[in-house]
Amino acid sequence: MTALRLIHASAALTAAAALAVTLWTGIADRGVGLAFGVLIAVGELTRWSGAQVRQAAPLGTAGSLSYALLGADAGHPTHHDAPQVVTIVLAASLLGGAPHIWCGRTPTLDHLARRVLSVGFAAVCFQPLYNKGAFESWNGAAYALLLVALLVLTALCDAVLAAALAHSRTRWPFGPLLRDELRGLLGIGSAVCSTGAVMALAVAVVGLWALPVFCLPLLLAQLSVRRYAAVRATYRQTIASLARATEIAGYTPTGHARRVAKLSLAVGRDLGLSGPELTVLEYAALMHDIGQLSLVDPVPAGATAALPREEQRRIALLGGAVVRQTGVDAAVAVVVERQADPCREQPLAARIVRAVNAYDEKARDAGPDGPLRALEELRLATAGDYAPEVVESLARVLSRDCLTLPTVG
Repeated sequence: MTALRLIHASAALTAAAALAVTLWTGIADRGVGLAFGVLIAVGELTRWSGAQVRQAAPLGTAGSLSYALLGADAGHPTHHDAPQVVTIVLAASLLGGAPHIWCGRTPTLDHLARRVLSVGFAAVCFQPLYNKGAFESWNGAAYALLLVALLVLTALCDAVLAAALAHSRTRWPFGPLLRDELRGLLGIGSAVCSTGAVMALAVAVVGLWALPVFCLPLLLAQLSVRRYAAVRATYRQTIASLARATEIAGYTPTGHARRVAKLSLAVGRDLGLSGPELTVLEYAALMHDIGQLSLVDPVPAGATAALPREEQRRIALLGGAVVRQTGVDAAVAVVVERQADPCREQPLAARIVRAVNAYDEKARDAGPDGPLRALEELRLATAGDYAPEVVESLARVLSRDCLTLPTVG
């Protein structure tokens, strides 16, 4: 939690210093500041408060970056400084985010800390030099490249902050979290940065009327991302419903697939799997027992880990065939099919599903000491049945939960 406190304290000090300087010196170019403040507030009002996304308020972020890198208004140089940028961005973000804060639908402190530090970084890099006339002799192409370079640096800074905050709150490895944040910059992040640069350049030429014109593409992109996420959510719900078929038919205990999926995701994150790999792992964990639907006689309590290897292999192959017929990604079917293969020949996702499934079956009805005994049995079987690195990762994940079974929900 040290990084979390450090980031929050740095953002608080930056905001307090910026506010004090702005109150002392006054607000320059009030019309420009008001226009960008309204834009940022509207962007925060329309921020996405549903599923977790990497950029929930792209319009507010683009407006903040554009104001931080704004040099002129319709050909007339502006005179606002970095403290004023931070002050207006913070005030507009709080005003626009007030409904979300009231409803508790957004991680307010983390979001504001990232916004203050990243925008402050961009403003400090640009505004002092611009106000001193350092960029007067720069032509159009060089000036545009300068803005793009500053936006890239700001995006990298924000990615590091986001990964550090996520690492502090979840204790997941920092490297994979940073890698996922950097990968996310290629999507909506690049749209946000490019829109911020275009708005700053357009306002410098045609004035504040450029703001509503160049906001529209980003709003449409935000709407498209929401629809895509809604489709993904429906897709996942469909897979979860298919996974429950074994529970409804009485082949597996209630909640087994969801417990395995939840714990497999935690182990996958601990081992550094990327976002797409985690998605495949989750879907495979949800559907890992679906091959039991082809059995005439159900396995007692659905415990496939105790079956002979050939029977496990047959059920896994049947499950993979079912998954392929449902139209799910072929990578999911491969993981389901290979969860009973020899450990050294399995992909990492199949090793995780196999170990977590065995842990859940062994610890499920074994009493208070069941988790400890189940984990010890897995460790004793790492010579051939279970991957040692997966079992140790499972132990680390469970240690954070005091060796209890994950809840369903």
